[in-house]
Amino acid sequence: MLRQPAVAGAFYPDNPEILKKTIEKCFLDDFGVGEIPTINKFKDTEYPMHIMVPHAGYQYSGAIASHGYCKLVQNGFPEVFIILSPNHTGYGREVSVFNEGEWITPLGSVQVDGEFAEALISHSDIASADFTAHRYEHSIEVQLPFLQYFSDDFKIVPVTMGSQSFTASNDLAKAIVEAANELDKSYCVIASTDLSHFNNQEKANKVDGFVLEDIEEMNEFKLFEEIIQYNITMCGYGPVMTAILVSKMTDKTDCEILAYKTSGDVTGDFSSVVGYASGIFK
Repeated sequence: MLRQPAVAGAFYPDNPEILKKTIEKCFLDDFGVGEIPTINKFKDTEYPMHIMVPHAGYQYSGAIASHGYCKLVQNGFPEVFIILSPNHTGYGREVSVFNEGEWITPLGSVQVDGEFAEALISHSDIASADFTAHRYEHSIEVQLPFLQYFSDDFKIVPVTMGSQSFTASNDLAKAIVEAANELDKSYCVIASTDLSHFNNQEKANKVDGFVLEDIEEMNEFKLFEEIIQYNITMCGYGPVMTAILVSKMTDKTDCEILAYKTSGDVTGDFSSVVGYASGIFK
């Protein structure tokens, strides 16, 4: 199965050279990390971190995403990236795994690690092979050019969470860890999420502060509770809970929030904003 780009030319440029320059601009932007990192070679058997990054159009969230990707690049790439996203379209299964083929972007193709995907499905009570959830979903696609800019030597397992319940997150986390142990592969979880949507700047900063505090404390229970209690419109809390749980299961117990801004900080319109953050679990 070839997954063709759904949002090239909208969320990011569809011209390869312009796309590369746009990614560089994200790193060098005032809100970016301030440098274009050089990729190092990863040599260990266990990757030292997982990350959380946003997934809006590059002009809005790319600079914030650069903080997470800088850390990945400086540590070198593992064999496979497990990229977790929410389901914005409503298509597909409860937890949909793209289990074979390639994803195409303007920078080339990325191979799906079918072996890892099938092992993940076999260890899960919820996840299943499904392509329809991924056909128009943007929140995995926009992560790929950031990885491709630095290397073509990696594979992916794309997973879209139609259910973001605590049960689904725990099941998926367990399946990821058990699949990696079975296959003895190094991997990194990329949790793709934006934070609160369409509040004014003051309210966004407040409720996003609740969320980021819970994430930094690695408290998936409190994160889930406060999402419900305060009706926080964070679209990818399931992927983030999964990343926290995978981290804890593999003795990574610290989180650092690297950067936070809103769309209002970019556009100057603070009346209705979306929050973006990057973080690492290590």
